[in-house]
Amino acid sequence: MEGITLLGNQKTAYPSDYAPEVLETFLNKHQEYDYFVKFNCPEFTSLCPITGQPDFAAITISYVPDIKMVESKSLKLYLFSFRSHGGFHEDCVNTIMKDLIHLMEPKYIEVWGKFTPRGGISIDPYCNYGKAGTRWEQVAADRLTHHDLYPEKVDNR
Repeated sequence: MEGITLLGNQKTAYPSDYAPEVLETFLNKHQEYDYFVKFNCPEFTSLCPITGQPDFAAITISYVPDIKMVESKSLKLYLFSFRSHGGFHEDCVNTIMKDLIHLMEPKYIEVWGKFTPRGGISIDPYCNYGKAGTRWEQVAADRLTHHDLYPEKVDNR
């Protein structure tokens, strides 16, 4: 496939710091339909920008593709690149969303981080985006407004 260089490559180099340039796309072969693509990354790590201590999270990315889709191995390497990146939880989640919007220009996208507690508190930032001037703009507003009406029980993650 044109533009795909990482999939199947046996000599994968893992980025040592934040690396949006590793993201790759391919064409959506089903552009006539709206559908969700969901990625779950239960082993996301980043660093606290103040203390340098590691933060751990499960990151969920759901999107409705338009013309381009993100290739999964490049996404894995991109998410791995946060391992040595200093960023607050909210910043990491919003950065992921913005980078994927810039890369793919999806109809809709949402990113949810469920971070493990540090100091006795967990933080679960959620962000989303719907393409302006489409029905997905209203979907984004509705999902943001209603996104956590029935929160899960959080005891020890």
